Amino acid sequence: MSKSLLARGVALAALGTSLTLPTISQAAFLEDGKASVELRNFYMNRDFRQEGAAQSKAEEWAQGFLLRYESGYTEGTVGFGVDAIGTLGLKLDSSADESGTGLLQRDRETGRAQDDYGDLGVTAKVKVSNSVLKAGTLMPKLPVVQANDSRLLPQSFQGGWINSQEIAGLTLDAGQLSRVNQRDSSDHETMTLTNSSPAARGFTGLGGVDSDEFNFAGASYKWNDQLTTAYHYGALDNFYKQYILSAVHVLPLGDQQSLKSDLRFARSTDDGDTNVDNKAFGAMFTYALGGHAFGLGYQKMSGDTGYAYIGGTDPFLVNYVQIGDFAFKDEQSWQARYDYNFAALGIPGLTFMTRYLSGDNVDRGAGLSEGKEWERNTDIAYVFQEGPLKNFGIKWRNATTRSNFGNDLDENRLILSYSLSLW
Repeated sequence: MSKSLLARGVALAALGTSLTLPTISQAAFLEDGKASVELRNFYMNRDFRQEGAAQSKAEEWAQGFLLRYESGYTEGTVGFGVDAIGTLGLKLDSSADESGTGLLQRDRETGRAQDDYGDLGVTAKVKVSNSVLKAGTLMPKLPVVQANDSRLLPQSFQGGWINSQEIAGLTLDAGQLSRVNQRDSSDHETMTLTNSSPAARGFTGLGGVDSDEFNFAGASYKWNDQLTTAYHYGALDNFYKQYILSAVHVLPLGDQQSLKSDLRFARSTDDGDTNVDNKAFGAMFTYALGGHAFGLGYQKMSGDTGYAYIGGTDPFLVNYVQIGDFAFKDEQSWQARYDYNFAALGIPGLTFMTRYLSGDNVDRGAGLSEGKEWERNTDIAYVFQEGPLKNFGIKWRNATTRSNFGNDLDENRLILSYSLSLW
């Protein structure tokens, strides 16, 4: 999809919405609309344990507000609608030497966290049958681009996206993104390639390069209640092209028992002057028994570089966890995971998760020893199911990671959230 075609699509969707809404019956547009507000109170503490760390600790506390609105569609063969999201983040506690958790926007000159930040995003949408075109603010959750929502405010993009479900079981997606609004920013910026621990990633040719064009397309087919397969394509102009195959299968094994298989393969190649060259294989198998779930995962990187994805987004990897992605050059990693849903004991809303990951064989460059890392995560969460506190959630997330090429971190996150439907 060319830039000119995307620009025309955005303009036509916005113009069609603004001109058509006053003249067509708006009953469905209004009656099918819904609005909600979400409050997030987020505390995060990250201790840097490696020798010679430039910063000993990052610690911040913030309050977030997210107001969402989704309209219905105008009546007729072609339906028009509008979605909107308004976000606001407020600093409750931060200091110059302890900022940088990703919760708050930082001043570019001083590095201090700003008192507040936010954004207003609007999305025009057009629906024909079971196909929808959206233009404006987007938060895609596709294998090739997954907007991050792990901090106070969510990451978002600007662009156009067509989703079609005309055939039962088949979902088609295509679109283009031009700007990104990071989770700790109110700026809409061009996109870059992720590059934490650059020597272990193996990427070259990134200096001063950015992109205002990410094209994507994909198809997902649900064969039955047990099996879904998909193919997706993504291309970040000037950086890389990527092809992803995935399959999810759930095998019933008896009363309250099942085995879930999640298989993923991605091929990434260079575009422009970069050297991106990666093959990523991942497999996660989860055995569920009542409220218990036992998982075992394996992930393998091969090629001249690590895994490629847009900076700030969530990579589509089975071993992408709270801190690390285990996707460095030639890395192989294992994961063991355990989940328990206390609804099985008559306490709905209470959940527990713990996992351990270990990675090795990282190519750190000529003359350097093999890279190794490990990470341990624990989550405990409770959402009130009824009463005056219904939909109020409490989550504690703990993580520890160690490596011989990156940061050694101890991290805690405490998140209080409340969601309220306005209509």
